[in-house]
Amino acid sequence: MRRLLRILLKTLLILAILLAGYTPLQPEPMLGKISFYNGLFPGRERLPFGETPRTAYNFSLSNLNAMFSSHKISGAGKLVSEEIRVVVLGDSSTWGTLLKPEETLAGQLDGKIIELNGTEQTLQVFNLGYPTLSLSKDLLLLNRAMEYQPDLILWPLTMESFPIDKQLATALVADNLKELSTTFQKASISPQWFESEKGTESWWSRSLFSQRRALWDLIRLQLYGFLWAGTGIDQDYPQDYPKPTIDFQADDTFHSISGVYPDELMAWDVLEAGLKTAGDTPILFINEPMLISNGENSDIRYNFYYPVEAYDYWHREFLNRCKSNQWHCQDYWDILPNIVFTNSAIHYNLEGAVVLSEKLMETIPKLLEQ
Repeated sequence: MRRLLRILLKTLLILAILLAGYTPLQPEPMLGKISFYNGLFPGRERLPFGETPRTAYNFSLSNLNAMFSSHKISGAGKLVSEEIRVVVLGDSSTWGTLLKPEETLAGQLDGKIIELNGTEQTLQVFNLGYPTLSLSKDLLLLNRAMEYQPDLILWPLTMESFPIDKQLATALVADNLKELSTTFQKASISPQWFESEKGTESWWSRSLFSQRRALWDLIRLQLYGFLWAGTGIDQDYPQDYPKPTIDFQADDTFHSISGVYPDELMAWDVLEAGLKTAGDTPILFINEPMLISNGENSDIRYNFYYPVEAYDYWHREFLNRCKSNQWHCQDYWDILPNIVFTNSAIHYNLEGAVVLSEKLMETIPKLLEQ
């Protein structure tokens, strides 16, 4: 009986030590660097994201170390002289909703040959898009991407990623506010909207009890790696899905504001932070393609996201800032026919990705030669 009691007491003591040590040490981010990807099985073509892990062999988590450790960019190694390393940021259209990895914009650009100063170079392209609309989320991923020394950053974006109320709404940003704060500090950018939203972590949020789901996610990500390696599947592909709406009510509001959406409610400063984060690496800002309705009240709304007046004002402002700040920009908002959009006004199919990639192949060599 005494022996059992001693064992019980020792077990409780060990558990107490683990619980006490976990909160100050916070090992969960570092544990994310432990990965079987790019070793036992291939790195993923795109960042982990999903809501149906049993069929997609993929799911969403917020540990940036684990996300990048599972991605093939972590196994890329040093760049050889005949290659140009390109990183593509962006939302779900970049990530490739309903597209296979090779059908995405990054997949279409990867392996393409360009000629620079009389020498052939191969594009080595990495898809770092993530399915939420937020410039701050893109900045987080850009900051991590710079560790892999890219030669060029492609940043597709759209108006819906700009409102301040979108910047911290996604879980990936909300769970990585400290890193986002550090990124802004390094760029010498201090957005007032971000300062007002920052909070402090409670003891409970840093405890093992609170983070047990996050730790389990690290294990799950490795387990699904076996299925990813065997099938190449990383999202659910439904046989049927709702088509984008083209008929609308006579509603001209964007984020509950009628008419022009105020510039002071837009996070333009995140683009400035991105440019400073990239340093000497060029960024190409791309106003991404979208569906332009020809249905009922199409004179009032372009699509589900945008009323005409609000989008046209933002569009002009985007082009004006590109010109006045000498940013590298391409304006592709209207280059795709409506038939190529799948389940959203910004999700295009393989045909759309091909058209967009061909447009970029005309621009990338000129930009890199500069």
